[in-house]
Amino acid sequence: MLRLSSLVLATLLMLNPALAHTGIGETTGFVHGFSHPVGGIDHVLAMVAVGLFAALRGGAALWLVPAAFVTMMTVGGVLGMAGVGMPLVEIGIGLSVVVFGVAVALPRNVPLAAAMALVAFFAVFHGHAHGAEMPDTVSGFEYGIGFVLATSMLHLAGIGLGLGIGKMGELDGRRVARVAGGSMALAGVAILAHLI
Repeated sequence: MLRLSSLVLATLLMLNPALAHTGIGETTGFVHGFSHPVGGIDHVLAMVAVGLFAALRGGAALWLVPAAFVTMMTVGGVLGMAGVGMPLVEIGIGLSVVVFGVAVALPRNVPLAAAMALVAFFAVFHGHAHGAEMPDTVSGFEYGIGFVLATSMLHLAGIGLGLGIGKMGELDGRRVARVAGGSMALAGVAILAHLI
């Protein structure tokens, strides 16, 4: 397990954050929107972590936590598309990876409202980045559908991981969650270091 987590962490540290990763060449708004969240390790880690956090928290959090993220990400996306400025967006995204990683690694007794508020706060940064980086030549509606769908799929991947961890038994599951969350948090620190 230690070797695997070291390998995962080393791989994550070699990857670059999304940082204005709009598409290249001619594509549709949907393709641009769908590729934006999956085009950068910072977005991928944060969105998978939200699903993992929700699954480990259990109960209604399984759907309410990702729904809070998607809702506020959409609000942030609309603000970004409208050209409304927001300071420190990339820092907020990098910090979200750290915070979500820590949330995964810690015990699961976070109140549901606090879990939803936490992910909703950082979702605005992710959404703003998606919206602000939308190419002028694509449809905002199609672009938005694309990034919401990609985000939802990443949340589902995290939920699947979380449910798998839940079947490992309490002690083993907590160890794996700590390693996964700790690795994500360290990757977030690396992303922030790259930005500063």
